[in-house]
Parts: sequence; C-alpha cells; structure tokens
Amino acid sequence: MSIEIKKSQKPVKYEHAIAFMEKRLHEISQKNSNDLIWILEHEELYTAGTSYNEKEILDKSINVIKTNRGGKITYHGPGQLICYFVIDLKKDKKDIRKFISILEKTIIDTLKFYNIETFADKENIGIWYENNNNIEKVAAIGVRVSKWIAYHGFSININNDLEKYNAIIPCGIKDKGVTNLKKIKNQDYKGIDDKLIKNFISNLIS
Repeated sequence: MSIEIKKSQKPVKYEHAIAFMEKRLHEISQKNSNDLIWILEHEELYTAGTSYNEKEILDKSINVIKTNRGGKITYHGPGQLICYFVIDLKKDKKDIRKFISILEKTIIDTLKFYNIETFADKENIGIWYENNNNIEKVAAIGVRVSKWIAYHGFSININNDLEKYNAIIPCGIKDKGVTNLKKIKNQDYKGIDDKLIKNFISNLIS
C-alpha cells in the first residue's frame, strides 16, 4: 500500500483541507494518485456533520460550517491534532466497519504509549476516557465514503480550550463530557503525530 504522508506546520483553513481531500479522492478514483494521511491543525471553528441538529448549537452567535462528513457538531482549534486521510477501501474488500475499527485502534494504541487507557463505544463513535465514573471524549471521528474511498478524519484533543465546547452539544451527546490529554496526564506529547502515523499504517496493512 502506497501512502503519502503530509504534515502541515501552520494552521490549515478548513475549506482548503476539504478541497484538497476531494481533489485527491478524484485522483485516486482515476488511479492517478496515492492514498493520503495528513496531520494538521485548524484555527478555531465549529463544523456540523450530516446528522447534526440545530438544537445542538447552544450559542447561536457562533459560526458553524456545514460539512458532508458523517457525525454531528464539533469544535476544532489550536492544541488539537487533526488527522485527515483519503484511503481507497476497494483494496480491503470495501469494509467500512473494519476501517472504523482501524481508526479506533490507531488512536487507542497511540494513547496507550503515553500510559493513557481509552476505549471505543459502539453506541457513541469516538474514543473515550473514564475518569472517576465520568465518561469523557478525547478523540472525535468523522468519516465520509465516496466511490469506496474513505476521507475526512479524526481529531485528538491534546491541550485545546475545552470551554469552547460549552457553545454546543458536542457530537450531540448530552450525558458525557469532553477532555484533553493534558488534563488527563500533564506530560510531554511531542512526537505523538509520528507515533499516530506509524500505528495507522501498521493497522492498515495488518
């Protein structure tokens, strides 16, 4: 499997990222380009997936970008690692559920390296951390599949501003919170992007 690895040092505009992925999707469908894993960060913004509800926007003054990924409403901003991808599923028997499991395992494996135990939930997509019987989301997943090519991606909260989630019902889930890695364990997360990429590729080819 040939995969291009792209890492952006400066924040990338959301619209630019989507346009780039959709162009790559078309190129892959025409067999003119390789799969892509792209690590980046966005400036502050809220995005709403295809199943969001207007009632999930608590602060009506915020600007929300409607997008074609799956899922509901979430926040992106500084201190959050975003991993976008464009991956051809036709090479792997067109198994979307298996691909979601690969994403979940990639995040869980990466956080385990930092001695943080997390888990996936069949009812609520994403990766979760249990803190004194409180279940909090530490990573969000949003995927779209077109022509059996999966794109969009997932985000891991490292040291982002958690108060920004007060303006919305994150991912439409009212009874669970949101956390970040620094809050869970105040340690150095330098190099987490490289560990994530290594685990992602390993899980894709296994």
